[in-house]
Amino acid sequence: MKKTKFGFILSTILFIILLAGCGSSDDSSSGDSGDSSGDSDSGSKYTVATDNNFVPFESMNEDTGKMEGFDMDLIRAIADEAGFDIDIQSMKFDGVVAGMQSDRFDIGIAGMTITDKRKETIDFSDPYYDAGLIIAVQDGNNDIKSEDDLAGKKVGTRSGTTSEDYLDKNHPDAEVVTFPGIVEAYMDLQSGRVDAVMYDVPNVKYYVNHDAKGKLKTVGDVLQGEQYGIAFPKGSELTPDVNDALQTLIDNGKYDDIYEKWFGERKYDTKKSE
Repeated sequence: MKKTKFGFILSTILFIILLAGCGSSDDSSSGDSGDSSGDSDSGSKYTVATDNNFVPFESMNEDTGKMEGFDMDLIRAIADEAGFDIDIQSMKFDGVVAGMQSDRFDIGIAGMTITDKRKETIDFSDPYYDAGLIIAVQDGNNDIKSEDDLAGKKVGTRSGTTSEDYLDKNHPDAEVVTFPGIVEAYMDLQSGRVDAVMYDVPNVKYYVNHDAKGKLKTVGDVLQGEQYGIAFPKGSELTPDVNDALQTLIDNGKYDDIYEKWFGERKYDTKKSE
């Protein structure tokens, strides 16, 4: 009788331990985990997909282990204003677009240009940044002065971007060389493996002014006026809340503070699309 009672107690203890183990889960991620903004009492937390290297909009700070940049400051401020938490996940740009199309992530911010083609499969916020494309060449290059001089030249850009689309459509006589990351294109330009690079204005100018060490320069006019937007899966209920928060930040001056931190004095008005 004592053995039976002891066996019953032991079985009960083992069952409780097993039940507790089944309730645990692995919440680890490869992103900027633990980075949350907003009202922690709201109970709402959303995943934010971003590019892993698009300075000065987003890049990893190796010292802090956190993503930083204009987009990162902006989405954190939006989350604070809208009252939700965020978990930032960094990846290659193509993964951000695919993550929106597959509903894998709730929000995407990665210096993403609003295009009619992309709007077929994902939703966008109101525009938050006015951009465009520009060409970079070696500092001593006097042969390429504008896009009119690209015929027969090797022109590098990042795959899956509007700059690749622009080159394919407008410069069929150029040899377009695509790279998974834009820094690789800049490095090939510096070494002479490509003749020019075409990409988004703020990123090209940032690299030329901060990392090229006088070896590169921009040429020609800003091409194809573009606007960046925050991306969402099609039909997302978050879009109006993010738009309201974005507009509040623009109205109360917090957007300008973030802009000036990364780009200096703001030159263009960011308005709601009509």
